[in-house]
Amino acid sequence: MRRIIATIAAAAASVSLSVRAGAAESPDLEAAQRMFYNGRYADAASVTTDLCTPDVDALTACELRTSALLFQLRRALGDSPDKEETFTRCEPCAELLATFVAETRRGQQIARARLKVHPQDEATLFFLGKLDLNYVWLQLGTLGRKTGWDEYWEARRSLDKVLLQNPQNVRAKVARAWIDYIVDTKMPRGTRWLLGGGNKKRGLRAVREAATADADRFVRAEAGFALWDMQVRERNIAGALATAARLVQEFPANPELRRFLDAHAPPVSQ
Repeated sequence: MRRIIATIAAAAASVSLSVRAGAAESPDLEAAQRMFYNGRYADAASVTTDLCTPDVDALTACELRTSALLFQLRRALGDSPDKEETFTRCEPCAELLATFVAETRRGQQIARARLKVHPQDEATLFFLGKLDLNYVWLQLGTLGRKTGWDEYWEARRSLDKVLLQNPQNVRAKVARAWIDYIVDTKMPRGTRWLLGGGNKKRGLRAVREAATADADRFVRAEAGFALWDMQVRERNIAGALATAARLVQEFPANPELRRFLDAHAPPVSQ
């Protein structure tokens, strides 16, 4: 079962940020979002330090901050098969993990308290689900630790509630699409039911629709990165190149996009 959840976690971490519905976007938050999508995770985490406060309207910044910390840890640990040994040798990782867990727990507490009073609050349901998923992706994917079941199921239930209320919530569609896609493509047939089932075609369709939705630029970017990742996994290189080319126009400093495009650039004729 550890292998099952770790596979999901490693694949789904591309889901991240945007703005809380109805909340004003501060210049610092917008700057942090640009940093994140350009792969400047440490800078994004730093900028959101003071933005992530014990207030429900700060959940946008808290979710972004945990995402940035998650991606910092992923970058620091790399793809080593011995995750525990690599973590032990990683000088900044213990502090990053402690900060990530503290920020995640604080955000979860804020969201859960809000939902006790307003159990159908769409934005809060989404952010609770997204904070939960960040925790799942870190613990079970990046760190390879067998924990996160409660967060996984709370996330799945929260996202399903959001989409039941509002099927056009783009961020929730993307997050839920990753669960559908990974469970269907990576799990043995006999174990998919343990995770609630999945549907690859539904996941792909959802991110394609989300990537062209009339939405905030960072919401579209989130969907675009998800689409790009899935296209790569499906070996749809032509589609992935087209998606990466569009994304790099908005986020030219993103190193992963640049490496992908460079790796598939046509050879220069002599």
